[in-house]
Amino acid sequence: MNNQEDLSDNTQIRNIIAVVSGKGGVGKSTVTANLALTLKQQGYQIGILDADVYGPSQGKMLGIKDNIKPDITKKNGKTWYLPVNAYGIAVMSMAFLASERTPMVWRGPMASGAFQQMLLQTWWGQLDILLVDMPPGTGDIQLTLSQKASLKGSIVVTTPQDIALLDAQRAIEMFKKVNIPVTGIVENMSVHICSQCGHQEAIFGHGGAKRLASHYAVKLLGSLPLNRTVREHGDQGCPVVMAEDQYAKIYTDIAVNITDELNKASDLFYPPKINIDQ
Repeated sequence: MNNQEDLSDNTQIRNIIAVVSGKGGVGKSTVTANLALTLKQQGYQIGILDADVYGPSQGKMLGIKDNIKPDITKKNGKTWYLPVNAYGIAVMSMAFLASERTPMVWRGPMASGAFQQMLLQTWWGQLDILLVDMPPGTGDIQLTLSQKASLKGSIVVTTPQDIALLDAQRAIEMFKKVNIPVTGIVENMSVHICSQCGHQEAIFGHGGAKRLASHYAVKLLGSLPLNRTVREHGDQGCPVVMAEDQYAKIYTDIAVNITDELNKASDLFYPPKINIDQ
């Protein structure tokens, strides 16, 4: 594979959006997968880059078989990975390049290098939006993405409790330092819904994401409940928006809020900024 400096010669991506969290366990990857499918249903060409080198999960969530490997192609005199197709979405993940039984025991520079390979040596084709499912925290991969790709925005996923909000605040501050706009905040697990009686309880607290969004003058894109069916559908490789109308409606509203926020900033969807000869 050849090292590349940017995305200018391998793709036609109109918008690159990082989906981030300050800490793990807040459902960021689940939000990414369901949001990607919702945007696809709205007519956008969508890709997902699973940037969590140490713990990739998009392949599992999108029902991609364990033994799938990306095809290789030659274009413009160079060798490229072709992303794997899942529900019409272009997907690239470290899970496709290594066995699920092979842990990535790497120091930061090695993980950053693997991420760059997936980002810059994948022939993404024409995409309206590439969602980058980032690892939790504010480390090497986050900095590499900000340096190697022109991000149009970032979506911060958090849960309502104070410790998650504190880490989400750190993620927002990091993106401010590298001049990447925060498109908005998604509050996951906002209330727990009992699968037996439907009772709702804010077990992680209430209103935290709204206060955080207000503090930074960004939009609260939407709030998602905690429900067992979300986990079940993710484990089965069929994200919940494909089966549950309740969640499809919530994600549709979030997707509309995201595209509205992007279009407020500038004319981001048309025309494409990056062009290639096919």
